[in-house]
Amino acid sequence: MTGQNSIWKRLDENAERWMLLGFYGMIVATIVVEVVRRFILSYSSIWGEEIARYAFIYLAWVGASAAVKDRAHIRIDVIMHYLSRRAKAIVYLLGDFCMLAMAVLALYTALESISISIKFGSVTHGLRISLAWFLAAVPLGFSLMLFRLLQSIWRDLNDLRYGRDVYEGAKMFDE
Repeated sequence: MTGQNSIWKRLDENAERWMLLGFYGMIVATIVVEVVRRFILSYSSIWGEEIARYAFIYLAWVGASAAVKDRAHIRIDVIMHYLSRRAKAIVYLLGDFCMLAMAVLALYTALESISISIKFGSVTHGLRISLAWFLAAVPLGFSLMLFRLLQSIWRDLNDLRYGRDVYEGAKMFDE
């Protein structure tokens, strides 16, 4: 059981990072191949640009989930320095609940968009495959965000309950 817990813990800590690495690697590899093809072989393809573009879209949505997990989204937190532990936890919980409501609405809208794409048989211009595969980046990102928001809410409720400092995320600059 310990080995299984270790796998889940590593997956919880690094899932978005691994996905980001994969999508970033796909972008770099595709662009390198296309540059070589264009400048050395005097030939380029439409699919290379499409793969890079759609990989970047996935990268952005998975990155948004990673930012939710680490509380790394841009925010103005000057007032947070003057609040008590309890008030900080309440402010963070309020923000998480607002974001949760927005993520549920966005997930529903994104799934509706995929449904319409499938219904009408939309395909990409270069690859000629179902556009639904690429539209799936949005619900994937919001599903991951929902999962991370629920984790954050659980963590903040426990911090509030036990009087601990609320998790404020990684700092970009020292204070």
